[in-house]
Parts: sequence; structure tokens; C-alpha cells
Amino acid sequence: MRRYSWQLVLLGAMALALVWAAVAVVEARHEARKLFVTLEQLRVERDELNIEWNRLRLEQSSRVTHANVEALARDQLSMRNPGPDEIVLVRP
Repeated sequence: MRRYSWQLVLLGAMALALVWAAVAVVEARHEARKLFVTLEQLRVERDELNIEWNRLRLEQSSRVTHANVEALARDQLSMRNPGPDEIVLVRP
């Protein structure tokens, strides 16, 4: 009887270990799926941010052209080109 009880204890421990391992596998797969979903969301966000960044760079480059700077200076700052009588040459 002792021999069988020892074997039953070993069998029970192995069954318990098997159940624990199965639960660990299920938990690991669930965590992997959650991380995959998060990764995909971050990839979508990255792509949207890249599109926005490229749009902003294009907008910035179009605003920095000479004609735009001159128009902004004329309209918002009331600047103008000096007339010939307003130009003074300084010689060393």
C-alpha cells in the first residue's frame, strides 16, 4: 500500500505541474496577443504621425519661400523696399 500511495502522490504532483504549465501557456499566449494588439495600435499611430510630420514639413517649406516671406513682411509688418533717396552707401 505504501508503494502505491507514493506513486499516487507522484502522479498527483505531476498532474498539478501539468495543470500549472497549461495555465502558464494560456497566460503567456494571452499576454502575447495583448502585446500584439498594442504593437499594431502603435504602428498605426506611428504611420499617422509620419503623415502629419511630412505634411508639416511640406507646409513649412512652402512658407519659407522668398515670395511668401516678402508678402508677409509687406502685409503684416508694413515693410517696403527703400526708395533710391533712402539708400545710403557707407564707405570704409
